[in-house]
Amino acid sequence: MNKEFGLSCVLFDLDGTLLNTAPDLTTALNKALAHYNFPEVPVHAITPYISYGAAVMIETALEQDVSNAIKADILDWLLNYYEQHIADFTHLYTGMPELLVTLEAKGIPWGVITNKRERMTHPLMRALDLTKRSACIICGDTTAYSKPHPEPMLTACRQIQVLPEQCLYIGDAQHDIAAGKAANMKTLAATWGYLKPDDKPQDWGADALIHHPNEILDWITNQSHVLN
Repeated sequence: MNKEFGLSCVLFDLDGTLLNTAPDLTTALNKALAHYNFPEVPVHAITPYISYGAAVMIETALEQDVSNAIKADILDWLLNYYEQHIADFTHLYTGMPELLVTLEAKGIPWGVITNKRERMTHPLMRALDLTKRSACIICGDTTAYSKPHPEPMLTACRQIQVLPEQCLYIGDAQHDIAAGKAANMKTLAATWGYLKPDDKPQDWGADALIHHPNEILDWITNQSHVLN
């Protein structure tokens, strides 16, 4: 365990925590809707649902009754388009590049645990040159369960060879915090992410709320005084 930081590993949710994927995902959604002659939706109206997957984004965007077959067609079109344009506009949130460099300089591994499928996650990580830097990439279909189940978290720990209680997990959805807590990790709720209007992150049971990536290092450093 790193004595200065008090933690052995830092793990991130992907969409809405490590990366701002909203520009590419909402573009793909609106192009899919337009292809099937449905009205496009404002980006701000759909962004809060990104953490719950493309199917939920489509469900939210379609106000009228639409058959499951049509929804499935829209989903396939969206995913195919997104796969070809996966990192046109996606980027690390401000402060994240510096955080990752600092962790790496101190020999603290970092990784990703996401409910995004491997089909999309691995190409995205490669496109942003993050694959080789990440100690693990656990996706929604890497294990038999996805978050909020703790299995993805425990799988990450086994890959990195650290204990869950030595890890910090950062996410922007309630299922992120639930998964981290179930695995006995420290957890931070990222309020810059894709929060729904009715979300109350203060009630999720995270160890703290953070409002900007720059706050993560401060929290870790302060935590070291508690753990050591």
